[in-house]
Amino acid sequence: MTTHGEDAGTAAIPRSHLPYPMVLAAAWAACLLLIAGGGWILGQAIGRLSVILAPLAIAVLLAAMLRPLVDRVPRRVPRALAALVVVLGVLALVVGSLAVVTTQLATGVPEMREKIGSGVDTALQWLEDGPLHLTADRLQEAVAQVRAWIESHSEAVAAGAVQFGHTAVDAVAGLLICLVALFFFLYQGEKLWAFFVRWFPRASRLNVDRALRQGWGSLGAYTRTQLTVAAINATGVGLGALVLRVPFVIPIVVVVFLASFVPIVGTLVAGLIPTALALVDRGPVIAIAMLAIVLVVHQVESHVLQPVLMGHAVALHPLAVIVVVASGTYLFGIVGALFAVPVTAMVNTVVRYLAGGTDGDVDREPGEAPGLVPDRAVVSGPDDDERSGPDDDEPASPGGDPATR
Repeated sequence: MTTHGEDAGTAAIPRSHLPYPMVLAAAWAACLLLIAGGGWILGQAIGRLSVILAPLAIAVLLAAMLRPLVDRVPRRVPRALAALVVVLGVLALVVGSLAVVTTQLATGVPEMREKIGSGVDTALQWLEDGPLHLTADRLQEAVAQVRAWIESHSEAVAAGAVQFGHTAVDAVAGLLICLVALFFFLYQGEKLWAFFVRWFPRASRLNVDRALRQGWGSLGAYTRTQLTVAAINATGVGLGALVLRVPFVIPIVVVVFLASFVPIVGTLVAGLIPTALALVDRGPVIAIAMLAIVLVVHQVESHVLQPVLMGHAVALHPLAVIVVVASGTYLFGIVGALFAVPVTAMVNTVVRYLAGGTDGDVDREPGEAPGLVPDRAVVSGPDDDERSGPDDDEPASPGGDPATR
């Protein structure tokens, strides 16, 4: 038999006894935990499928950049042929660049190896005769320790070589996936887009279509603008290396060009390569001059090219760029650094559209945002399909029905 006090102790706490701020904080905490858990699961899935998703993402960037080129082809030319020519052109450009880089590396590496060997001898001589006064016995002991470490970790070295082989195979597979996906994005992009939009509720399709098309336009502007910025950075660093007679000018240009697709920090990191080559081949004075050229190019990108050119394409503050690049690199490595800014720019454009609205929505009050979730009054029901055709609410695309393009 239980007493009245015991019953009161085991009963649920009345909600009136909980302060409203505590209830609100608990609700927000639960929502944030669910969002964080979903984000973690999504990040794990992206990490495991990066071999497939990374080529697809690169194909999306290339499609956003090259789509206007295919659209300008006269209609009497089959679109499949135009897309195929563009894809083959991209492949020819990649293969040609790799051929030129490989040729210069093959001819210059033996000479560079000799200079590195002489540089090592000079460094050892400095360690022995310099302020450290390291004796030959100590240097020989250090070399022996390094060799012993390599022998003891030979299995790890072999595993690294096997991993490199797997990476090479993944790179070839990724290149094929990227080229095939790029062809279909350019050839049947509107059909694929219509298929994607149909996964959303009928009443939300129009808003989703318009918002994501705004994001697609921002993504295309970003890729084309970043291409211009990368070309300017590569030209500046390449001309500096050519004037200073630093070896491997063409590989330096290619590396700086590719690294410049990571805004602000890419050029600075890639500039360490020509600086190191100048130090080995030309000495510390030329290396300092090469580093100064890299810093000048970086400052021009950060304070002139990014605000003037990128400011019109992407409304992102330089601090936001640095934060998202660092976060993407920490979470997903090089792939995260490459796609952090374009993904953020696209999401920023979509959110700004949904929050601010446009003049194209006639059913919305002035100044009202379109939103992703429709009002209850406009949600389609079973009776709505009897009064209207099945495609009345399909998203409109410029130039007609997406399936006919």
